[in-house]
Amino acid sequence: MTESRPPFPPFDLPSALQKVQAAEDGWNSREPEKVALAYTPDSIWRNRDVHVVGRPAIIEFLTAKWQREQHYALRKGLWGFRGNRIAVRFQYEWHDNHGQWWRSYGNELWEFEPNGLMSRREASINDHQITETERRVFGPRPQSEHGVDFPLW
Repeated sequence: MTESRPPFPPFDLPSALQKVQAAEDGWNSREPEKVALAYTPDSIWRNRDVHVVGRPAIIEFLTAKWQREQHYALRKGLWGFRGNRIAVRFQYEWHDNHGQWWRSYGNELWEFEPNGLMSRREASINDHQITETERRVFGPRPQSEHGVDFPLW
């Protein structure tokens, strides 16, 4: 059986927005096995300074990430798209084992196969210490807020 994950490239504005929201929803599930299914079996990632190749490595990476980044909550926004590629900006908040809260800012570049699975992901991320009172991302985005932009900082 051939895997597929609509919408499929080439992307238009509605399908690019749908792909971005689906990625946000998936990552907010914090279920590594579920998230990995959106990527090709041999998907290539660069996440900060870490290089990951293939679904088993993606699952291992995400499992460790969500053990370290507790109460992780993410927002993604479409930055641009062309053909089979999408660029997004994102922010997520989390706290470490010591209770310190962080807001992580970044950009991702995505490349998709014709079946809608992501074959390449490049993420550049910066972390900023925040206090718990500075938080603004509290769990998955409700449907009523899908497509709503978020502040630059």
